Amino acid sequence: QVRLVESGGGLVQPGGSLRLSCAASGITFSVYTMAWYRQVSGNQRELVAVITSGSSTNYADSVKGRFTISRDNAKNTVYLQMNSLKPEDSAVYYCKADRLYYSPYWGQGTQVTVSS
Repeated sequence: QVRLVESGGGLVQPGGSLRLSCAASGITFSVYTMAWYRQVSGNQRELVAVITSGSSTNYADSVKGRFTISRDNAKNTVYLQMNSLKPEDSAVYYCKADRLYYSPYWGQGTQVTVSS
């Protein structure tokens, strides 16, 4: 059974930092492209950051220079370090696992709220 479990969300003040984690099980983690998406209620889910199996990364323009995606294949975990957080970063953050020719997998999401 495949599971992606996000953690690390919460309430933080503007300018603060959070680190999200997504622990995967039931997949050969190292061959998957991993990504973080976010969704505000009523809006479409948007891509935040992606890291390939070869550790190439890409980011949404809105988070470049503030967020960093990384992976630890030994721990089957992908991370999203979020710095200089803004109120507009508030959303539910989802982890996604992708592999060519395979169905994607999603986590259940973790809420991030940036507010004073």
